[in-house]
Amino acid sequence: MPLYVYKAIEPATGRNVTSTIDGESEQAVAAKLREQSLHITEIKLAKVSSKKTIGKGKLKPKSLVLFSRQFATMIDAGIPILRCLEILQGQCKDPILKDAIEAVTVDVKGGITLNEALAKHPLVFNKLYINMIKAAELGGILDVILDRLAGFLEYEAEVKGKIKSAMTYPVLVLVASQVMLFAMFTFVLPKFKEIFSGMNVEMPFITRSLFAMGDFMQAYWWMMIIAGAIGFVFFKKWSKTDAGRYRVDFIKLRLPIVGELTLKMSVARFARTFGTLLNSGVPMIRSLEIVGETLGNEVLCKAVEGTRSSLREGNKLSVPLTACNLFPTLVTTMIDVGEETGRLPEMLVKVGDFYDMEVESAVKGLTSLIEPLLIMFLGGVVGFIAISIMVPMFGIVNQIK
Repeated sequence: MPLYVYKAIEPATGRNVTSTIDGESEQAVAAKLREQSLHITEIKLAKVSSKKTIGKGKLKPKSLVLFSRQFATMIDAGIPILRCLEILQGQCKDPILKDAIEAVTVDVKGGITLNEALAKHPLVFNKLYINMIKAAELGGILDVILDRLAGFLEYEAEVKGKIKSAMTYPVLVLVASQVMLFAMFTFVLPKFKEIFSGMNVEMPFITRSLFAMGDFMQAYWWMMIIAGAIGFVFFKKWSKTDAGRYRVDFIKLRLPIVGELTLKMSVARFARTFGTLLNSGVPMIRSLEIVGETLGNEVLCKAVEGTRSSLREGNKLSVPLTACNLFPTLVTTMIDVGEETGRLPEMLVKVGDFYDMEVESAVKGLTSLIEPLLIMFLGGVVGFIAISIMVPMFGIVNQIK
């Protein structure tokens, strides 16, 4: 919507106000300002030299954590929200978040609530963030919720960082080994083939197979790259469809070892997010809707959606979660106990803590398993190549003798 600059007078204080507000027309803006009991003196369309694109690019999680923590501290110190936003905008170094804070500041000046202003930037502030802020504004505990959000986001970023750092070494080794094998098949093996062919050495089947692979890679390497790129693009597009996303997520949960890790990560996020939302005063049905959108797995999202429908019919939360056969028994039992004792948010947070430790342990176990498997794979490949080359060389030595 277009942005308007207005001048008005506050009848209660007589203070002149000059600010900006967005609206469909001057009449719509005037109506908004009258609702705020302002006496309008001037409204005109704002001149914008260049429109900034907010939310495009990748926001650093640490930037949002720092924003939330500083915001909570200033609110706790009694600083007005608008002044907090202006200070945070001046201090922010992340360009994406800075642009979003600037737009939020303008909107809050225009008279809309903080959660409505944040909701205009979904690529920066997700639904979890917006709904917790909404609950905080209704309950008058904005500083508490912002601090809780900062802790939640900080822990999520820490868990993701641990997983990435644990998987970095195996991925690098695998990529380096593939590059090395490609170079060997393309450049080194053809030289050995010329030597053996020139000396009329009878090559066994294993050597002929090795040279055949080398010839294929040397002749059709470009075709392999094109086929791989086309396959990757096709898979990405298919996985973005509803059916493709569901099928991919279903396979992820059924894979050995990796499926268990994926489920534990999703359960940890489900329990921690759900518990945090309930603790913040967000209604259970609305909390489940937000949790389903943040799980990142379509199969589990469908299960959570079914749980929402079951709750509307008057069932307990633990009943549909048990019936879907996706959530571990420990989770459903703890939720059942939490419902009976009236301590559901506390139980969910404990489940989240437990499964976060399980995820960390599973990642360490997976990396310790991947390393020997990589060594066995590389050893098998090197052994195959060595045997394929050495057998004809023994034939050459016998001819010389």
